Amino acid sequence: MNTKRTAHIISHTHWDREWYLPYEKHHVRLVKLVDTLLDKMDQDPNYRSFFLDGQTIILEDYLQVRPDQKDRLSKLIQDGRILIGPWYILQDAFLTSGEANIRNMQIGHQDAKKFGQVSKIGYFPDTFGLVGQTPQLMRQSGITNALFGRGVKPTGFNNTVSDGDYESSFSELLWEGPDGSQVLGILFANWYSNGNEIPTDREEAKAYWERKLTDAEKYASTGELLFMNGCDHQPVQLDLPEAIRTARELFPDTTFVHSNFIDYLEAVQRSWKHELSTVKGELRSQRTDGWSTLVNTASARVYLKQMNQLGQAMLEKVAEPLAAFAHVLEVGEKYPHHLFTYAWKTLMQNHPHDSICGCSVDEVHREMVTRFEKSRHVAESIVDDSKRAIAEAIDTSSFAQAGESALPVVVFNTSGWERTGVVNIELDALRLYFRDGYTLEEASAFAKTVDLSGRTLVDELGTIIPCTAQDLGLQFGYDLPDDKFRQPYMCRKVTLTFEAEKVPALGLKTYAWVKKEAENMGSSLLAGERVMENDAIKVEIADNGSFAMTDKKNGRTYRDLGVYENTGDIGNEYMYRQPDGEEPLTTSGLVAKIRVIKDAAYQAAVEIVHDWAIPASGDEMLEEEQRDLIYYPHRKAQRSTRMVPMQIRTVVSLSRSGKGVEIESSFNNQAKDHRLRMLFPSDLTAQVHRVDSMFEIAQRDNVPAVEWENPSNTQHQQAFIDVSEAGAGLVVANLGLNEYEVLRDGRNTIAVTLLRAVGELGDWGLFPTPEAQCLGEHTVRMSIIPHNGDGRQDGAYQEAYQFQIPWTLCQTGVHYGRIAPTYAPFRWEGGEMAFSSMKLNEGNGDLLLRWYNMSVQNTEVKLYSHIAQYDFYKSTIMEAHGPRIEVDADGQIVLPVGPCEIVTIGIQR
Repeated sequence: MNTKRTAHIISHTHWDREWYLPYEKHHVRLVKLVDTLLDKMDQDPNYRSFFLDGQTIILEDYLQVRPDQKDRLSKLIQDGRILIGPWYILQDAFLTSGEANIRNMQIGHQDAKKFGQVSKIGYFPDTFGLVGQTPQLMRQSGITNALFGRGVKPTGFNNTVSDGDYESSFSELLWEGPDGSQVLGILFANWYSNGNEIPTDREEAKAYWERKLTDAEKYASTGELLFMNGCDHQPVQLDLPEAIRTARELFPDTTFVHSNFIDYLEAVQRSWKHELSTVKGELRSQRTDGWSTLVNTASARVYLKQMNQLGQAMLEKVAEPLAAFAHVLEVGEKYPHHLFTYAWKTLMQNHPHDSICGCSVDEVHREMVTRFEKSRHVAESIVDDSKRAIAEAIDTSSFAQAGESALPVVVFNTSGWERTGVVNIELDALRLYFRDGYTLEEASAFAKTVDLSGRTLVDELGTIIPCTAQDLGLQFGYDLPDDKFRQPYMCRKVTLTFEAEKVPALGLKTYAWVKKEAENMGSSLLAGERVMENDAIKVEIADNGSFAMTDKKNGRTYRDLGVYENTGDIGNEYMYRQPDGEEPLTTSGLVAKIRVIKDAAYQAAVEIVHDWAIPASGDEMLEEEQRDLIYYPHRKAQRSTRMVPMQIRTVVSLSRSGKGVEIESSFNNQAKDHRLRMLFPSDLTAQVHRVDSMFEIAQRDNVPAVEWENPSNTQHQQAFIDVSEAGAGLVVANLGLNEYEVLRDGRNTIAVTLLRAVGELGDWGLFPTPEAQCLGEHTVRMSIIPHNGDGRQDGAYQEAYQFQIPWTLCQTGVHYGRIAPTYAPFRWEGGEMAFSSMKLNEGNGDLLLRWYNMSVQNTEVKLYSHIAQYDFYKSTIMEAHGPRIEVDADGQIVLPVGPCEIVTIGIQR
């Protein structure tokens, strides 16, 4: 026996707020658990410590029902017996944005500090894989460790552990991010329940500890052994002090301690004897058989991922920068920290892995839809207030020469790069307020007499901008003033569509719809019914609805793009499983209906309709295998012989200045147990590909490791995936389509999952999920962007990131103002850098701008401010004051940036 062995017993419960039960049913159990915990700790000082799962939302959830217990809870936290934070929630890593993860850490710290000490524990007990930038994010949060259960070795369903090949020699390791940041990694080698339900009976305890101590020593690099006393929704073990006393009596050569993570980590660091393995980058269970990675949660209930993408973009890429813009100009209301916190919390309540991954019962995901909508509605309200306040500060007086009927329009670009693209806005050409005495009939009659002919769009210099105006007729509307009752009106509405060109980064550009006869509105982008072409790209559509895209810069043509593939899926919400021997169905042999639906100077679009038929569902054996709890890789079910219609409407569009081709696909799914993908053969020679991940362009192998047995090699993505070779590359960007695969088909085809329909949750029992079949209408959007082989330098990645961000437009009046019609408060340079956020810090009111280095090379970011009297400093993701950055003779700051570094610049007035 090891005479220097310490058993660190850490009490906890891993609290999935919603999963196999709806939120409120788990909520009731949580209240009971915390009630029991408080009573136990008050009554028994020997019950020393409890870790509250690393997420402060547990405090909110409990106190929502038991506000009378706040003082008891706070005292135990302040006494160091209940450990809280650092997160607000335990989020999924690959399906949530980098900024969402930062807000999660920031809000978790803010909330924890209200109660006491923040636990500096990088806690990821059951996260379905971990992103490569986690070590840097931890370090910038003041955390030097990461504790996790998945990603390095195989962990199966129902909290079972499998032996196999390991990437680390021990359960302790050094984890290094792409920037070189390192943290101490603690792998839950025997899972986060390896010290659960410790017996008090001597005979049972002897057998228990002989097994458990041996299991822990099998992986540990020191004599400091970790035993996690808890599991999913695990009640408090009330007799733990007695169980520990029994263990001490039975094993006097072992020190048994009711410990906590802080003491355990300090003990491990004091006791290092062996050189630890260094594991680098992403932890995605790459060195496993591939059957238990849970990666296909990326495509379970795709509608949730789409709502999440929009919700995140509206908060971090639209509302925050616009509110910060208004703050910098000192217009409108104060920066609404309280609303942002509420909106972010509401959104993040959908970010735990069992929520955003779409792997819970149907009731859970119904409630998620409401949360997504609530968060987005708050973001939209902030956007509306901010854009109106900024618009009123713009000098639009130059449009007065066009007459009183001029209708100015402001286009906001809240991305980090100059942007060109097709936009549209609904304008009120005339408003008639009821307060002015108009009856409904009088308003209707008068509005119909307004002449909207002879109008066109101009920029601030009077240059005519090609546009399309659609008269929407008479419509009802209303204002909600801050100082009076609601103001209803009738209005004559018009939709304007045009290409906004070179709108400055984090800035705006103003146009006006004026009385002026349009001259030549530009040439068509169509060369026949099936060919679209601009200066950069040529698109040719085939009879089967696929298309060829030629990159005119290098002459490379990509063929057979946009073919649909359909296969059966006899798996579950966690994992995809194609039936044995099934040949995929595709539209490659199907004749499509093709017609032009848009022919404007600024954009052309072609509609492609496939009338297809696919199997209605899995066969009867699938339901039988589900009832018998047959592990999904072992299932023998096939697809039904009954067919149902699947009509897919695809719109392929090309804008005049577009660097890529946009695709919108719509379909009404009436089939079950299947997967639908779109295929993009690259025909490029490459062994690796690059994919957008959290603050990183991750490089991954096209061919999996030798241990991999699963025929499917699907992976996570965020904004895009890129396959490239010297001189040519193909980026496929998406909106909320988080699953892709680079096929081993000899063409390096990029396959993007559009829909995955399954009927059960999976994991440790039978939980039917009929709504996960995703029956009904769906619409998905992608952008296909060719490049010269370097997506960073050629601007393809920039295009893909901008594709994620909705344009913002606002109608305003003709008036004087203090900012120019084309304006941005800041200008920056840095070819390898990706812009991430612009927001205000709640504590000190400073402005924070964040970027990350997309490359593995040193670079720099240059920032110039058009606002005077500012001081600059380097900060972190936690937005603390750092070293001052001096302004050079050119009025700009220059900040060196390391490989893959996340940099935050603070601006103090």
